Amino acid sequence: MQDKKAESAFRFLDLVKKSRRGKLKVYIGMSPGVGKTYRMLQEAHALLRGGIDVCIGYVETHKRTETEALVAGIPIIPRKSIFYRGKALEEMDVQTIINRYPEIVIVDELAHTNVEGSKNAKRWQDVYDILEAGINVVSAVNIQHLESINQDVELITGIAITERIPDKILEIADEIVNIDLTANELVNRLKEGKIYDQSKIQQALGNFFRPDKILQLRELALKEVVHQVERKIHAEIPKSVKLRPEKFLACISSNAETAGTVIRKTARLASYYHSPWTVLYVQSDGESLDKIRLDKQRHLINHFKLATELGADVVKIKSNAITQSIIDMAIEKEITTICIGKPHLNIFQVILRTAMFNQLLRNLAAKEIDLVILS
Repeated sequence: MQDKKAESAFRFLDLVKKSRRGKLKVYIGMSPGVGKTYRMLQEAHALLRGGIDVCIGYVETHKRTETEALVAGIPIIPRKSIFYRGKALEEMDVQTIINRYPEIVIVDELAHTNVEGSKNAKRWQDVYDILEAGINVVSAVNIQHLESINQDVELITGIAITERIPDKILEIADEIVNIDLTANELVNRLKEGKIYDQSKIQQALGNFFRPDKILQLRELALKEVVHQVERKIHAEIPKSVKLRPEKFLACISSNAETAGTVIRKTARLASYYHSPWTVLYVQSDGESLDKIRLDKQRHLINHFKLATELGADVVKIKSNAITQSIIDMAIEKEITTICIGKPHLNIFQVILRTAMFNQLLRNLAAKEIDLVILS
């Protein structure tokens, strides 16, 4: 009994700590130079004008004139010096930030590796400490620094990225903002000297800033932001009020012509909605292999192969309860739309005379699943 009470107390304490934890906002970009630091500083000025206590914990301007101009007027928490191999190097002073306790602190270069002798090896760990102290953080990182896609980035760029952040940092973020530019806009910024100085421009154009590489990194950044938004929706919005993600179920029989049509048209619908889809074949006793012709069996195998090639998850079930099998599969897969072939009878005759079809319609209406009849 005492153990259960202690466990309950610690759970409550954990909830209290989470409620006190600072909020994290992360600006993410496809590469250096898209304007993440610039946007953070713009936001800091807007917050200051609104009477919010904002400080700069660490900002790296890379000597970009436009960015340096925005630093002026924002309170800066001095960096601390750490002596390493005979040199004085500057790092963010986490303890001073916590002691100063601003409402919001700007922390650039989230993937930065701290100099040896710092409390934490990585800046993302510093940010975590600041959040745990109850201070809100606005930070920035490039997509290539995310641990889970590190190998993908190396294949795209040919460069090994050694400074990385774990995916959990983005998972705890309360807000993620993608700073997006087209490949041409980014290359133009580079040529205008807004990213690197003149001595590095040509080398950058031949390596990291090639349009084909930029496009692939841009895709990775956009996908990651979409993934995080979907995760947040799934976690925080009640199922009863959020938009349903489309999921399609194509129901086929051994009828060769109808099955092929249903598969192809459902594939196009799923592609349009960027949705997962399933092909379901319910084999009744009347369609057992010893009762249907060999040509029908071959057509079925070819249709399963076609569905797989088009990206479907193929499910085969043996059952005489065809309607219930369809309904059960729709519930299990959280299907939003069921696609079937056009019945051979007049549709009104089917609705009036076919008990199986009526049962299907009643069940789908109760579960708010759409039914599409494909010609």
